[in-house]
Amino acid sequence: MDLNISRRFLLGGAAGSAVAGLAGCATNSSAVAEDVGAFPATTTTVENPYLLGPPEGVALLSRNENPYGPAQSAKDMIAYAADKGAYYTAQGATEKLKAMIAERHGVTPDHIALSTGSGEILSALALHYGPKGPIVAPRLFWDTTALYAKNLGMAEIARVPLSAEMEIDLPAMEAAVSDTTGAVQLCNPNNPTGLSTPGDVIRPSVRRMAAKAPVIVDEAYIELADDEAATTCIPLVKEGLDVIVTRTFSKIYGMAGIRMGYLIAKPEIAQAIQPIVMSWTPSTSIAAAIGCYNDMEFINMSKGKIIEAKQMITTTLDTLGMDYLPSQTNFIYFKSGKEANALQKALAEQKISVRGQYMDYNEWTRVSMGMIADVDRFVKALPGAVASI
Repeated sequence: MDLNISRRFLLGGAAGSAVAGLAGCATNSSAVAEDVGAFPATTTTVENPYLLGPPEGVALLSRNENPYGPAQSAKDMIAYAADKGAYYTAQGATEKLKAMIAERHGVTPDHIALSTGSGEILSALALHYGPKGPIVAPRLFWDTTALYAKNLGMAEIARVPLSAEMEIDLPAMEAAVSDTTGAVQLCNPNNPTGLSTPGDVIRPSVRRMAAKAPVIVDEAYIELADDEAATTCIPLVKEGLDVIVTRTFSKIYGMAGIRMGYLIAKPEIAQAIQPIVMSWTPSTSIAAAIGCYNDMEFINMSKGKIIEAKQMITTTLDTLGMDYLPSQTNFIYFKSGKEANALQKALAEQKISVRGQYMDYNEWTRVSMGMIADVDRFVKALPGAVASI
């Protein structure tokens, strides 16, 4: 049995049958594609004798993880927390982490709510706002948390098509928001496109939408943006608007399996959401986050490795004449000229794992930045894999 289960499978619910119907199809109805959302249209499984991590010899470039983490500063605190594992998480520990986050962003701890990864808090937000009206979102975004509420019959997603350049169409989204909208959800930088909307573009639009409905901005990859401070929507929270920013330790901090995330919103929103998250954040997660939150040496090292890997891949794509979107994340969305599922299968035969088809965007493949040696395997294997299809 494969025990390597990611949160997109745990949040799947009723999407499984739709996935089966979508697998292998080059053309599918928009309705089916949107029900499936970010769930893979095909699943390439490899027998894994280990409980955690990729199977031996597999280049895991499909899940946007940072394999250079966790930082030693996080691991030291995990060891400390494990030694105290007989005890429930102390309130003082959660207060300390909230204070650290608040200090960095110039808000008070009352603006912070914690969760086991941003996925959990995004799910809680979908459950909270979904019954109040449709969740307006781009057609292509990291949607598994909104689908979590939809699959429980507690939300509907009003998807707005992307622009011709695959960017979030903010004017069209603004036009779709009304007083009956439950919430708006954005992902910036966006997943799976990797595109980042500049702050001077997204902030005015979010401000206008927030006058009609709460706006959720998923900033899971914001630390990898070219200019984080100029891109984030946290300044809108500080203005007291109905804007909710979510962040995670799963990406730049390399803690995808340890689970730690948070939101920043005005205190009344944070206080309304904190009691309805679905679990108690483990003391190991809290401790790890405290240990590495301000570890800039690790963060800068991780960014450097990610940039190095992206340069390797874009150089290869340029050489092969393949189109790709300019990424401000730890993954690249590109067009090989072959169907994504076919390329995924061809690479899997060489023990290289990339992401398959998203929804009905069957021409686009997403590859994550992993260990440099694994990225090197990918760039060397890509021409042959494409030629074999």
